[in-house]
Amino acid sequence: MVAVLGSKLHVPTPRRSLVPRPRLTELLPGADGPTPRLVLVSAPAGFGKTTLMTQWLTATGTTDHQKRSERGPIARVAWLSLDEEDHDLPRFLNHLVAAFRSADLDVGAEALTLLESDHVPPADAVLVSIVSDLEMIDGRMVVVLDDYHVIDAPTVHEAVTFLIENLPPQVTAAITTRADPPLSLSRLRARGELVEIRAADLRFTPDEAEVFLTRTMDLQLEPEWVAALAARTEGWAAGLQLAALSARTHTGVDGSGGVARFVESFSGTHRFVLDYLVEEVLDRQPEQVAGFLLETSVLDQLTGELCDALTRRSDGRAMLERLERENLFVVPLDDERRWYRYHHLFADTLRARLGARDPGRVVELHAAAGRWLVQNGFLADAVRHGIASADHERVADLIELTLGDLRRRRQDRTIRDWLATLPDDVVRDRPLLATFVGWSRLSHGDFNAVEGWLDAAEAGLLRAPSKINAGDAAAGAARDRDAELGSLPAMIAIYRASVAQARGDVDGTVSQARRALALAQPEDHFARGAAGGFLGLAAWAAGDLGTAADTFTAAAANLHAAGMITDELGMAVITASIWLGRGRPLQARRLYEQALATAERQSGPVLSTVGDLHVGLADVLREQGELEAAAAHLDIARELGERASLPENRHRWYTAMAGLLQARGDLDGTIAMLDRAEPTFLPGYFPDVRPIAATRARAWILQGRLEEAQAWARDRGVAPTDPPTYLAEYDQLTLARLLVAQGRAGEALDLLGQILDAGQAADRDGSLIEASLVRALAHHANGDTRAATADLAVTLSIGVPAGYSRLFLDEGNPFLELLDRMAGSAPEDVGEHAERLLAATQEPSGIAHPRRDSEDGLSARELEVLRLLATELTGPEIARQLFVSVNTLRTHTKHIFTKLDVSTRRAAVGRAVDRGLLSS
Repeated sequence: MVAVLGSKLHVPTPRRSLVPRPRLTELLPGADGPTPRLVLVSAPAGFGKTTLMTQWLTATGTTDHQKRSERGPIARVAWLSLDEEDHDLPRFLNHLVAAFRSADLDVGAEALTLLESDHVPPADAVLVSIVSDLEMIDGRMVVVLDDYHVIDAPTVHEAVTFLIENLPPQVTAAITTRADPPLSLSRLRARGELVEIRAADLRFTPDEAEVFLTRTMDLQLEPEWVAALAARTEGWAAGLQLAALSARTHTGVDGSGGVARFVESFSGTHRFVLDYLVEEVLDRQPEQVAGFLLETSVLDQLTGELCDALTRRSDGRAMLERLERENLFVVPLDDERRWYRYHHLFADTLRARLGARDPGRVVELHAAAGRWLVQNGFLADAVRHGIASADHERVADLIELTLGDLRRRRQDRTIRDWLATLPDDVVRDRPLLATFVGWSRLSHGDFNAVEGWLDAAEAGLLRAPSKINAGDAAAGAARDRDAELGSLPAMIAIYRASVAQARGDVDGTVSQARRALALAQPEDHFARGAAGGFLGLAAWAAGDLGTAADTFTAAAANLHAAGMITDELGMAVITASIWLGRGRPLQARRLYEQALATAERQSGPVLSTVGDLHVGLADVLREQGELEAAAAHLDIARELGERASLPENRHRWYTAMAGLLQARGDLDGTIAMLDRAEPTFLPGYFPDVRPIAATRARAWILQGRLEEAQAWARDRGVAPTDPPTYLAEYDQLTLARLLVAQGRAGEALDLLGQILDAGQAADRDGSLIEASLVRALAHHANGDTRAATADLAVTLSIGVPAGYSRLFLDEGNPFLELLDRMAGSAPEDVGEHAERLLAATQEPSGIAHPRRDSEDGLSARELEVLRLLATELTGPEIARQLFVSVNTLRTHTKHIFTKLDVSTRRAAVGRAVDRGLLSS
């Protein structure tokens, strides 16, 4: 893994000479009083936001886990200093988990496992895991997000909102920012859960300014001079400090008279004042100090050895200590005083001055910084300096070395941002980088661009791979890069198969998938599983369902071997759909149930395909006539939400609910649900073997809205004379129903005969069962009762034992008339099937939902735990009250969450209140 600087997690140590500001710290929660959900410190740059935060944390507890404050128990601190690259959600979540773990190793272990998995975890799955761990900590904790204004990503804002809304009572979030974040502040304010510190609060009062200038900065100033500086800086902390440094120099020139003239001439806007004072400070520093400040200003974080690499001197550590002693805007980042940073405003001004004086030197300094960082294993940090020095080839080298690690941690946005700084020709010459760009264009549907980048990658692979000399510290990254290059030909073929699949090019999909299998190493289970999946999709689209099922089963085994359980379960959804196409609902049901059992055995948050499994099982249960059970699984899937469903499967919930509504006789509801399904359907992922528009046309036919159904056929371009294909079969069976309803049964019979021949040849029982059913109805409409009952006997003898019910009953009165007619005269086994279906029509209708409104679902012990969860007690306090271990409490809580279909403590309490479970 690429090294990451730990200083982002270090709580800045407050200076001993800081001005005490009890009027501010008393506004913030104490160690033993009520805690808000959020403490917001919002003000422009230079107002002392971070300083106030460290003063507060020192006052309420300690950042040293070995000490206790006189005011109460330890307040553990999870500190995260944010930077611009944290707008990448996976990066932010990684750093957030690291911050929590720096405060308490019992928090975030499961979340870290999720983030390091091969499959992208939903953000709320990571956050739910964190919140669950926080529930169990004993004592208070504060999580600080410092410099939050650098975040501009809505996904990160959503994640922080979720975290704040679900924090347990013993945990408080604290944010410092230059601008109010979009975090539902008004709702928190209305609930009394927000403490705010603004610029007006942070401005130094005259008394505070006097203490700062005369004691901290050791200036001999008359009270009127202090008042004048406080007024002209408007209490701005950074301005006061800069003013004090400048006033010192005036004192050294001509005593108090110089200070007086300085104060009297001091005026201007904040920006002007800042520029003026920094110039005064810099211009009056010794040449050695000024040179050090300018040359090291290109660094985000400073340590002695790194500074030496830039200045070509050997006094880096001593100089940093001197700057700290002299209050020259350096902030220590660790207790050992090894790492520092400059005050942001000071650094900006230093960089501007350096760039104006010697732009060529700026490039040299960035290059030197990059070399040192690489030599010491900080590859990702070196990228920024490579970009700043315009060393495109070096940047490309570094991105290649970090690519595998960043992709495993799902920091794709960071990679894209870096690549955007490089000329296209540099990226095209690098197969790894060109493949990444091509893959990233897939989600935009820009298939021509995808193929262009993949072409460039393959051309690059024909050349000998370039050697990257990164030194011993990057040896592991270099080995990762070599492994990535070794698997690249197979991955390129997989991406090409994906493009062909999205375009509906079955031959191209098969060709590229087979090529990927030939190129993949035996141990490359992911590539082999992905390639097998595309071969399965091609066989499915061609109607070769036996081959498709076998291929997907083998592909799922490869994904299992690769440890990609979520992808393996996603393939179960596809394989079950294929079993339905083969006319085997019982096998499909068994597969769904096994997959759900596998998902249940996984520790951690709900996997991202579990909702899809519930939807698939619901549809099979509906087909088998178990409508209440089907409704229950659809309810579960809805409660799980999008975090438990892949985007390409989201339409399935609506189509399954549409089928359930049709089974209850609500055809208007069926059509409305199909209308909602259509916008969520994403073409190109799977063969569209059950088009939504055709399903809606079937409902119209049952309603007698034949003109609308005819319009569907016209728009779809489906005609009775079309040759049968598997992808067109659902449309053609819909058209056959329309023809029967229009009195054109003869045309329907011709079409159905072709469909039956094709299904027989391909050994597709699903095709035979449905086509025989519709042909029986066509014969019945044509007055040929003998042929109708013969076809009906065939379809019942195959379909009912296989598990079909609603396929028959949803045909309505024409089917029931025919069924009633043959029930008494059919052979015994067929008659039993007919009687079974007729009995099903007598069952009460109406969508039934699972019972969850009593204590039946929760044990007495779980109800006791639930009532305690509704209190302000922490997890360990609840465990002590129940005389159980924290692990036992975790088990009870997990069972409660599962039975209430929630994922957080707050949601569980809310659900319990809604259902009256806390009333007794």
